[in-house]
Amino acid sequence: MTTVEVNGIVLGIESFGDDGAPLVLLAGSTTMLSWPDALCERLAAGGRRVVRYDLRDSGASTTTDPEAPAYTLRDLAADAAALADALGDGPAHLAGIGVGGMVAQVAALDHPGAFSALTLVGTRPVAPGPPDDDLPDHDRATMSRLFARPMPDWADREAVAEFAAVGAEILADDPVAARAVAARMWDRTPSTASPVQMANQMGMVFSRLDCAPRWRERLPEIAVPTLVVHGRRNRFFPVGNGEAIAREIPGARLLVLEEAATAIPDAAAEVVSEAMLTLGQGEVAAAAGTDA
Repeated sequence: MTTVEVNGIVLGIESFGDDGAPLVLLAGSTTMLSWPDALCERLAAGGRRVVRYDLRDSGASTTTDPEAPAYTLRDLAADAAALADALGDGPAHLAGIGVGGMVAQVAALDHPGAFSALTLVGTRPVAPGPPDDDLPDHDRATMSRLFARPMPDWADREAVAEFAAVGAEILADDPVAARAVAARMWDRTPSTASPVQMANQMGMVFSRLDCAPRWRERLPEIAVPTLVVHGRRNRFFPVGNGEAIAREIPGARLLVLEEAATAIPDAAAEVVSEAMLTLGQGEVAAAAGTDA
């Protein structure tokens, strides 16, 4: 793991694969560990340079005040474009998961020349808050259980890991995997202060972020190959959100993971990586100077 400076801030990154291979850039939700090691390794084995990164106010990236972020969703999108430019010789395959998928959508719209392909995982086409009337909202019973729990002692690594494991079980994710990832996130979080830990573990900074203007109506402008991946069991952003994105981006492919919820389980790493590698065949051919 290392850092890269773009747009006057520092972003924490981790690379897999050959530095000279076509770039796949993975925007975290909000930390890079939202992207499982198994998926990164499979993409790298498929001939890609994979770089996963922390959004601002998480992991090794610039952390200032998650309770009052002085940046917007469009700034995060600009970070993705600047990072792609700093790391690669040409357009990158951009992927975003969860709220990182919102970053990726805006980045593809605001900076179309920076990206050759787009993968959107477990996200939706509108900002945090009430969704459009035609989009399914968070499952109410699940949210009630999730947010009725008392917060852990954020200075206690094991308590934070247990909190994450119980939350994963509520969301229909793997609690064992969630526990391990939460412990790794805790180790990388620059402070045990509640706002900083909540920005890393729960992405709460997004509830305070300026996400205007709307971008859903612009989705038909996306002209790069797009893959939409969504867990059938996702109770946070139900699958109807992914279906809407796939309908509204021209030519987008929808991949529904029947046994997945909000996270990409290791068991799905192969099918997701294969879909992403197939989507990116055009960029590899262009880099090699051949026809796809």
